[in-house]
Amino acid sequence: MAILIFFVAHYYLSLFTQTFYLHRYAAHKMFTMNKFWEKAFFLFTYICQGSSFLSPRAYALLHRMHHAYSDTELDPHSPHFSNNAFDMMWKTKNIYNDVLNHNHELATRFEGDIPEWKLIENIGDKWYSRLAWGTAYVLFYINFATAWWQYLLLPIHFLMGPIHGAIVNWGGHKYGYQNFDNNDKSMNTLALDFLAFGELFQNNHHKLPMRVNFGVKWWEFDPTYVAIWGLDKIGIIKVKRKNMNLNTMSKLAKPKREAVAA
Repeated sequence: MAILIFFVAHYYLSLFTQTFYLHRYAAHKMFTMNKFWEKAFFLFTYICQGSSFLSPRAYALLHRMHHAYSDTELDPHSPHFSNNAFDMMWKTKNIYNDVLNHNHELATRFEGDIPEWKLIENIGDKWYSRLAWGTAYVLFYINFATAWWQYLLLPIHFLMGPIHGAIVNWGGHKYGYQNFDNNDKSMNTLALDFLAFGELFQNNHHKLPMRVNFGVKWWEFDPTYVAIWGLDKIGIIKVKRKNMNLNTMSKLAKPKREAVAA
């Protein structure tokens, strides 16, 4: 039971920080927060992601590139230019490392208004930090595992962030249905969204990239939006553009992606 609780807690806390902080805050700035809470959630993201910590800056730049070049050859993680999910994520890892180390010229076009905390970013990316977190997971399993097969969950702990990315980017651009024609392959993969906290409403999100609630139909439930709504109500964050209808938000959506030749 302890292993199951730990696994589920790690999975969904890591997922929450990825969609709430890295995606909706760092990449899109759908809401604002003061510097104290920005640092608090930055540190919370590091703790929750642990061995698979992703730099908010690098994540934000990759994601902005993804929107600008969705499902073209310049998209850093389109499944339509990879043989499988592992191939896609390996390519993404290489691009991520280039962006992280300021070696990706195209990414510089998307700089600006991104939370940065160099101390935590530097620690989080170091091998000793990743090894320390991985060791902590292993020690927890040694103390609480009650069956050999439970150890098979450890690789998921080690690679939690990339696994979330693979689920969203592979599934959300290959399987499901479309509410909007976005001139790309984005889909709403409702059947798998219990693994993604709203992230698999990719078709909706690509149409309305500043809409904080990724669901648009009455039956499309975005769990992360509930948390954002609550944090806004108690004053920790301030949501932008709260009361706009779909037509208004569609006009505010980013223009069509730049041509691949740009």
